[in-house]
Amino acid sequence: MPDRLQKLIARLNAGEMLLGDGAWGTQLQRAGLAFGDCPEEWNASHPDDVRRVAREYLEAGADFCLTNTFGANRYRLTRHGYADRLREFNLAGVRLSREAAEPFDAVVAASVGPTGEFVQPEGMLSANEMRVAFREQMTVIKEAGADAVCIETMYVIEEAALAIEAAKDAGFFCFANVTFDSSPKGFRTMLGSTIPEAVKAMDHAGADVIGSNCGNGIAEMTAIARSMRALTKKPLMIKSNAGMPELVDGTAVYNETPDSMAQWIAELKNAGVAIIGGCCGTTPEHIRRFRAEILKS
Repeated sequence: MPDRLQKLIARLNAGEMLLGDGAWGTQLQRAGLAFGDCPEEWNASHPDDVRRVAREYLEAGADFCLTNTFGANRYRLTRHGYADRLREFNLAGVRLSREAAEPFDAVVAASVGPTGEFVQPEGMLSANEMRVAFREQMTVIKEAGADAVCIETMYVIEEAALAIEAAKDAGFFCFANVTFDSSPKGFRTMLGSTIPEAVKAMDHAGADVIGSNCGNGIAEMTAIARSMRALTKKPLMIKSNAGMPELVDGTAVYNETPDSMAQWIAELKNAGVAIIGGCCGTTPEHIRRFRAEILKS
């Protein structure tokens, strides 16, 4: 385990609130990534833009950064016509964040998202086929030198568990996040799993940090955090959207500002959150304000 990761874990174990980065898609879109394009292809065609995303979050005060590898698994890349470039995109994605993180001696956690497929009977894949896909990606990001893995935006707890198991099999420290929707019966995943069911699945699969990202604004995420805190002793991670998007002239607009979101940092800390970061719509400005609030608390 790299010294930088050991130091980060020590701070986490000491009860310090850590700060992750913010949205990657938002920043790449600002740089020109078009809706529907493959973000991971930018690791090859726009390396400076990708490296800049990681660097700007670290400059804003993030304790660690992710990578532009969220959708770099065989199934999502096949949809974009890049199935044969999985290794290239994952290697480059980790390398670019590693280059950005070097001056800060910061941890790089490779982002791993869902395959976009479902396991039988809801979908066409067997559990083993999905497991193999995650192992394939984990093998490459391990070779590339990622310090840890951040599994995120998981809508199905069974898929989250398979990804966590693949990460642990590869020897990674593993952050794991499930996404919930608000419903009349409370917060549920896409297939109806409850918060207790999701926490149990992530815990049992071996995640080192358990949490939630995407799908909600920061007020809703605070409520999710309170529920999760009562269900596990493991550190909690919360990565909120900057509110829910509104479509304005064909563009998704997020209305929670850095100041409005930063007002919730103390509440999140009181709720037992150990790591705070940002998801869709958040920017380096959000992370900078989060850092200022963390320093106050």
